[in-house]
Amino acid sequence: MWNKTGKENLVRHKSGRYYARVSVGGKEVWKSLRTSHLSVAQARLAEFLKEHRRRAGNGAGSGKDSSISAKMAFGEAAEEHLRNLDNNVRLKPRTRAYWRERLKALLKSWPHLSTTEIRRITSGDCKAWAGKYGKTASPTNYNNTLSLLRHVFAVAVEAGVIYANPAAALKRAQLRGKEITLPSTEKFNALIAEMRNGHSRDSRNCADFVEGLAYTGVRKGEANALEWRDLDFQAGEIVVRGDAVTGTKGGEGWRRIPLIPDARALFERLRSERANESLGERVFAVCECQKSLDRALAKVGAHRITHHDLRHLFATRCIESGVDIPTVSRWLGHRDGGALLMKTYGHLRREHSQAQARKVSFHCGLKKRQT
Repeated sequence: MWNKTGKENLVRHKSGRYYARVSVGGKEVWKSLRTSHLSVAQARLAEFLKEHRRRAGNGAGSGKDSSISAKMAFGEAAEEHLRNLDNNVRLKPRTRAYWRERLKALLKSWPHLSTTEIRRITSGDCKAWAGKYGKTASPTNYNNTLSLLRHVFAVAVEAGVIYANPAAALKRAQLRGKEITLPSTEKFNALIAEMRNGHSRDSRNCADFVEGLAYTGVRKGEANALEWRDLDFQAGEIVVRGDAVTGTKGGEGWRRIPLIPDARALFERLRSERANESLGERVFAVCECQKSLDRALAKVGAHRITHHDLRHLFATRCIESGVDIPTVSRWLGHRDGGALLMKTYGHLRREHSQAQARKVSFHCGLKKRQT
């Protein structure tokens, strides 16, 4: 089945294909050189051995971890990747849970993958999975599952089990931007009035929560963590802290955002109604209100929006009001100087865009010159 070639570390399969074979920590590692031509195989072997020596010099695959085996199964590498995520203190619990969901979806879409030796998984196998899974999964789920697949293979590469990531050449799916129809000022005010006049126990609390998200642009999780101590009425600012352990989504421990007039009026009213509460109490009495929001939107005849869309609404209102993009970006907790803001929130509502377009004229200057 295997034939010697007379060259160290190079063997030939009966099919005619050449393979590299080296020892890593007392265990053999094999790699297909993907050619039947001796001269090409020798050139690729030289590159392979160069990479092997580099990794050995860096300590990768040197046998320091006796649990690493050349026969590592995909499931073992996946578990190692999940342990790495658990050890990353900057990741939120929901993020870790999400990547576990992606792994579950991957294993469901690729039968027997968990028990397959990683060194036996080829780029062709990965392409076959991608072609099948990409037809059923959403672009976002496909891209994130592909990212997970690459990260798991990266564990094996780092351990010296394989020398190249077989999923590296797979293409990501093109994402289609979500088209959001934000409520006009009149619709938003009608929405809040409808929610506040609801008949449920938390109708007023839900209305306050929606107003708070819209007037500050904070994320739902950040709003849930907001305490009275975080409202600095004297300075006219809100301290956004986010999760007590991991901070805000952007990675910073906290940020300060200004109280716009509507936000100040909302929080001053809430504080006056609950003046006896300690500074450590939560500002909002509810942590979500999507059902109440959906009902009110239907009542006032507005398109459906989510909690996060209220963040879009805040950004859009700020831009329409003339606030520069870098400033809005900082308020939202972005750290890219406004690049994401331009891409994600650069849409202005149709009526505002049309109003601005009516100001553009090629004749005003001409008339002035003629006079």
